Amino acid sequence: MPLPRSAVSPPLDPTRAFAARAAGIPGSPIDRSIGLLRSERADLVSFAIGAPAPAAIPAAELRAIAGDLLADDGALSYGPTEGEADLRAALLEQRALLDGPGGDAELLVTAGGTQGIDLVCKLFVDRGDLVIAESPTYANGVAIVTSYEGEVRRCPLDGDGMRIEQIPDILRHAGRRPKLFYVIPNFQNPGGATLSLARRERLLELAERYDALILEDDPYGLLHYDALPPPSLYRLDGGHGRVIAVRSFSKILAPGLRAGWVMGPPAVIRAFVAARQGMDTCANVLGQRMIAAYLRTGALAAHLARLRIAYRARRDAMLAALDDQFGRLDGVGWTRPGGGAFLWLTLPRGMSGDALAAAALAEGVACVPGSAFVGPGEPDNALRLCFTHPDEDAIIEGVRRLRRAYDGVLRKRRSAGP
Repeated sequence: MPLPRSAVSPPLDPTRAFAARAAGIPGSPIDRSIGLLRSERADLVSFAIGAPAPAAIPAAELRAIAGDLLADDGALSYGPTEGEADLRAALLEQRALLDGPGGDAELLVTAGGTQGIDLVCKLFVDRGDLVIAESPTYANGVAIVTSYEGEVRRCPLDGDGMRIEQIPDILRHAGRRPKLFYVIPNFQNPGGATLSLARRERLLELAERYDALILEDDPYGLLHYDALPPPSLYRLDGGHGRVIAVRSFSKILAPGLRAGWVMGPPAVIRAFVAARQGMDTCANVLGQRMIAAYLRTGALAAHLARLRIAYRARRDAMLAALDDQFGRLDGVGWTRPGGGAFLWLTLPRGMSGDALAAAALAEGVACVPGSAFVGPGEPDNALRLCFTHPDEDAIIEGVRRLRRAYDGVLRKRRSAGP
């Protein structure tokens, strides 16, 4: 009788068989926070998740649409990889969504904006390729680049977005040209900055000079509360093929529908379609049809107008609360975004954003620390604060709790001595 396998050899540690690239897949500190927040106290104020306010999602309209669509069994089946025909047609009719030239062959529906970023990196980033990104920038975007073994070099931000004039020096130090520029031009995540028109034009010139592509990640451009942002990089490129644009319905409609879109040259879109057929075959068919039906009602423009009013009030409430609680403190500052979902709170030099985020959670307010958005060795004395999800009363209370946490961290630092 053969011996049990456990008596012959110890259990295998399957992680020993991981591919080398597995070490470069850090996951997302932002996404990890979702499960954490659900396990915390009931009165938690969350500035952590960059999600729409529950009341901002047109749930009643979407429920009615879904009920009608479910009468057709096809809504629960597979769909074409390129995207549902109705949604593609609706997108092509909504020029405000596309913000640029383009026809059917330049459009792909994706399972959210993140999949669009993944497709770009899958097809264009080889091991060791240089990618220039903002600092700070969206943690998940950098995680995708590194999962394909690309090397990220960071370019700092100011109030006008990425400091394009520093890119030549960054590349001289790197000793090679970039394959890709990764940029969030409108109401940037996490800094809230908007790339100026002059810098957009200069970035296009640099992409031409270095024979590089620009990945334009723009989930927030339609959420403007003051002035309209400049034309998109995709539009400014004028069909020359230097820009691949990634967009999403997550911030402007509902993230659970898992739908976004990518625009780029037809040959690139065809390659994306082939790549997706080895990933997930197609995006959420029911979700796509729901969005298409919603767009056909003509309700999107009014919905966006309501979002801009509601989110402007929430942004202003957060700015006022920060002025009230932190305005007289040395070394503390914050951005004042013209749209989007986030602002960036900078702490005194030497104060850890991670320490303050932990103390804030104990006080009942959740934030994402700056370390999630900056590169190794860069200052992480910051927090990202989302103002779209909580209501105005919760924002005011959350900033009060954040100040209590700040005071507690400061006392600990002082008691620890020099």
